[in-house]
Amino acid sequence: EEGAQELLVKGIRELSTRPVVGVGRFTSPDVMARMIRQGVLDLIGCARPSIADPFLPKKIEEGRIEDIRECIGCNMCITGDMTMSISRCTQNPTFMEEWRKGWHPERMNEKGESQTVLVVGAGPAGLEATRALALRGYDVTLAEATTTLGGRVARERLLPGLSAWGRVVDYRQYQIGQRTNVETYFDSRLTAEDVLGFGFEHVAIATGSHWRRDGVARQHVVPMPVDATMTVWTPDDIMTGKHPDDLSGKTVVVYDDDHYYMGGVMAEVMAKAGANVVLVTPSAYVSDWTRNTLEQGAIHVRLDDLGVDIRLNRGVTAIRAGEVETNCTYTGRKKPIACDAVVMVASRVSEDALYQAVVDRQADWADAGIKSVKLIGDAAAPAPIAWATYAGHRYARELDTPDIGDALPFRREVTQLEPA
Repeated sequence: EEGAQELLVKGIRELSTRPVVGVGRFTSPDVMARMIRQGVLDLIGCARPSIADPFLPKKIEEGRIEDIRECIGCNMCITGDMTMSISRCTQNPTFMEEWRKGWHPERMNEKGESQTVLVVGAGPAGLEATRALALRGYDVTLAEATTTLGGRVARERLLPGLSAWGRVVDYRQYQIGQRTNVETYFDSRLTAEDVLGFGFEHVAIATGSHWRRDGVARQHVVPMPVDATMTVWTPDDIMTGKHPDDLSGKTVVVYDDDHYYMGGVMAEVMAKAGANVVLVTPSAYVSDWTRNTLEQGAIHVRLDDLGVDIRLNRGVTAIRAGEVETNCTYTGRKKPIACDAVVMVASRVSEDALYQAVVDRQADWADAGIKSVKLIGDAAAPAPIAWATYAGHRYARELDTPDIGDALPFRREVTQLEPA
């Protein structure tokens, strides 16, 4: 939580006359100002919030509170260190690209020769593409199939512990709302005929993805046997309320072969609905990948406190009427678990049907005035939200720029000082 160490540092001033500096995921200007005003701290260290918005202090000074990209606390920035790979920031897609690609957090490159862009889908990729394209000066039309901005984020922000995810949408919704060169249309599920008939020069398709219910992920590369009489929910089903609110007396198996946060969250939702929850995962840890975000231990404790029966190092080999068949990751020995329903947290499938339909009509692009069609975000490759905002931003940056093909798209650092 924001300011999580406030209770720990409150008494330090009484022990020392020296200035007190504190950290603890400060994201709200109001909280920061209160900590200083009340004398709890003299200085505030904002590492992750400064990654999300390097101009955070300046925007506070200028009163531009709505322009702050608030950190959502996802710790995606930390995963670069943990995995020995490049870091990313869900809120600030220019993070780590300031030098490599010359991306400035606040300034976009100049507009190219084109004028109009259609962005299909208002999830994290589509919203970021729209925001950044508008800053470059393009006339952007954003078409959303539903009545809500945000795509997957609009649903996930309502899950336990994920409310801060909503800042991904809130920031971009406000920024887009300030632009006169953006038009947004809701309830606009487009067809290929629609896209060709509008006459936009460029089309970015960001139609997202959906969770599989056939078990294909890491353990299974082909669908597992699933009895049609067993109730099987996906995270999409849970997020749209397709499960009963009261599951008292029911046993629900949550099969997590995704290994990020969703499996643990689904187990929590089921437990709070009153179900007896058994979490089965082939991994040696609950929500294994969250070890890279430093959240794994807290997730395990939370689920244990909720009474979730955690079964590690076990996969699911079949779903039958009234039970799931599990197997040991190491020995393969099988054991059944009697249950009333299964929540399948496997992998996600791209929603790319519109893109494929438009590509099938490529011979008609020239007559329709279309210069390019690009699939971005989860629709191209389902991934964490940070990869979606990055994809949207990259699309906006690279539109109307030369195609560099396989050339390295970044400068390498030079380990020497320039002459004075």
